[in-house]
Amino acid sequence: MQNLKVLFFLLFLTQYSFSQSIPKWNPAFEQLAVKDWLIQAPVQKADVYASQDGKDIILYNGLVKRSFRVSPNLTCFDFRNLSSGQQLLRAVSPEAVVTINGVQYAVGGLTGQKEKAYFMPSWIDGLKSGETDFQYAGVEVSDLKPFINWKRRTWAYNTTQPKGKLIRFRFISSLPHLKGVEVDVNYELYNGLPLIVKWVSVKNNSTNRIIINRIINETLGLVEEESAVVGSPDQMKKQHGLYVETNYAFNNAMRYDISDQTTHWKIDSTYTSQVNYNYQTPCVLEVYPEKVLAVDLPPGEVMKSPRTHELLMDSYDRERRGLMIQQMYATVAPWTTSNPIFMHLVSRNDDQVRTAIDQCVATGYEALILSFGSHCNMEDTAASNVARWKALADYAHSKGILIGSYSLFSSRRINDETDVIDPKTGKPGGAFFGNAPCMGSAWGLNYLERLKFFMTAAGFDLFENDGPYPGDVCGSTVHPGHKSLEDSQWRQMELQKGLYRWCNENGIYVNAPDWYFLDGTHKIAVGYREVNFSLSREQQMILNRQNIHDGTKEKLPSMGWGFVPLTRYQGGGPEAVLEPLKDHLKDYEQLMVQYYGAGVQACYRGPRLYDTDSTRRLVTNTVAWYKKYRDILNAPMVHLRRADGRDWDGWMHVSPTLKDRAFVLLFNPTGEVLKRIIRLPLYYTGLKDMALVRLKDKQELMVRPADDRSIEITVNIPPGGYTWYVIR
Repeated sequence: MQNLKVLFFLLFLTQYSFSQSIPKWNPAFEQLAVKDWLIQAPVQKADVYASQDGKDIILYNGLVKRSFRVSPNLTCFDFRNLSSGQQLLRAVSPEAVVTINGVQYAVGGLTGQKEKAYFMPSWIDGLKSGETDFQYAGVEVSDLKPFINWKRRTWAYNTTQPKGKLIRFRFISSLPHLKGVEVDVNYELYNGLPLIVKWVSVKNNSTNRIIINRIINETLGLVEEESAVVGSPDQMKKQHGLYVETNYAFNNAMRYDISDQTTHWKIDSTYTSQVNYNYQTPCVLEVYPEKVLAVDLPPGEVMKSPRTHELLMDSYDRERRGLMIQQMYATVAPWTTSNPIFMHLVSRNDDQVRTAIDQCVATGYEALILSFGSHCNMEDTAASNVARWKALADYAHSKGILIGSYSLFSSRRINDETDVIDPKTGKPGGAFFGNAPCMGSAWGLNYLERLKFFMTAAGFDLFENDGPYPGDVCGSTVHPGHKSLEDSQWRQMELQKGLYRWCNENGIYVNAPDWYFLDGTHKIAVGYREVNFSLSREQQMILNRQNIHDGTKEKLPSMGWGFVPLTRYQGGGPEAVLEPLKDHLKDYEQLMVQYYGAGVQACYRGPRLYDTDSTRRLVTNTVAWYKKYRDILNAPMVHLRRADGRDWDGWMHVSPTLKDRAFVLLFNPTGEVLKRIIRLPLYYTGLKDMALVRLKDKQELMVRPADDRSIEITVNIPPGGYTWYVIR
């Protein structure tokens, strides 16, 4: 049997040629000094190598090394963080696991490892390939291509697509009933990041339809990082040296870890030397969407799993981990660094739209979004309505202003034929928002097409999609966009992501209050409670700064929007709003400085940006200040002190590559002048010999950082006000 497998392997290997020659691995590569990649990008570029003896394939970029033995079946036996030296693997696993027509099959991998606490490469020769497993049949290596062909129309902190390598391992089965079914395990390796992106595709080249019940696109026997003699998996920590994120997340949490639908930590009962007496240590990572149970795959079609982003962490410090995650977003999803200056217009007629466009031009704003409650309806594709908005878009474009509108999807009821069917009752209901349309219904499919038609025909540049698909399963068997409950989430998710990818590739900027960043959306709420905008302006200022502090721990500043109610919103009286604007200039300025100084765009919601010349000058000057320091104000943050209303608070943007290495913004919520000595950690600026500290473009001071690359400055912050510094 083993000889037949080898012959089978060799026959199929000849069908797949390398897309380019694979260079030989040189052990001296690992002797190169590993720099802190957050400060200085490594010289080593991502590449794929063959071991000197030809037995192994190695993925390497100077920060991460992942090695695979190719025979008797492909298996990963080495996964290392080269910054920390940590070996992540304690056991070999299949490359993937697919369930087809109700039967589970391993893809690659080897069996026979007895000790599961660690793995010795010398053990590989004693391991075997499973008889029913999909077998390795070849490899292709190519340059990395953009996942989304981003069309940029707005300012962005990063304007380049990532570079690296794509590695595709191909697998086939010797089983007669799986003839023509091909599984590809894909890896992306990036320049300058300790990151690997992995996904699996199943292609049906047979003459029969097959049912894909599940694709586990990653399964890793990871080193456990705690010791618990007793305890359940839920009680034990699951924070490892590996941050995992996929593009299959939703539930309006405004945070990935809560929105994630694919990461599963499992136990390993075959790991009999673990300290947990009941073998309950969560030490196996599996990645798959749990509610996808049966996807029909006709001949000639392909199903692709979610894309799993595996970022190797070298610290448990939250600030550093957050900076690493933000750099991942900026690299693999550069559109998330787009950050246009936009107004949220509440309009009743076309004249108000033209006036708002003129005010955007006068103040330096760049975009206009028709907010909820406005008179724009993108679902109305009648020729007269499209022509009306095309004329307004043409007017905006003639002034250099982008324009777009709001549309609500999920949190609304349409009718019994359209709404999500609760599988428990067989009736409409049971959705995330109670009643909601199914995106796979005839109405839902038409909704997507109407939006695309309207935005194309009217020439819109922005799209705010409220209540995007939140993961509702649907028990209907008559909706044309899915077959049953078992594929309803997958099909709806693909439809929603398809809309956002379409927007991204057509130059349409997307605000959406759910975690679709890796499929093309640009911005989500920074995180706030809407009813708080009915509180007094003084309270809002402190709460907003708390929201900014908390909401930029893992998100880039450009990834979040805040809110400023120019007019009444969610209740509240005159003390909660800024209108009339001329009567509240100090508060208007402070709210703008907070958001612009954080790099977080706010939804300035109302009918106008200014009401008098003095208001116009205030807005214009503040926007000009932001644009002057735009690059550094969109850089990631180091969080100095969270607002508590008792003492100073503030943050610092940092960059090791910009001319302005840091921007410090400090606030005083008290009624007295605050004089403080504040320590500024400059490590992530890259400065170590000397720092030029400039107070509001006026006073300059040369400071030599301490050994830990921090400096101390004496600050005076005015009562109820702010101050700022630029560091070069």
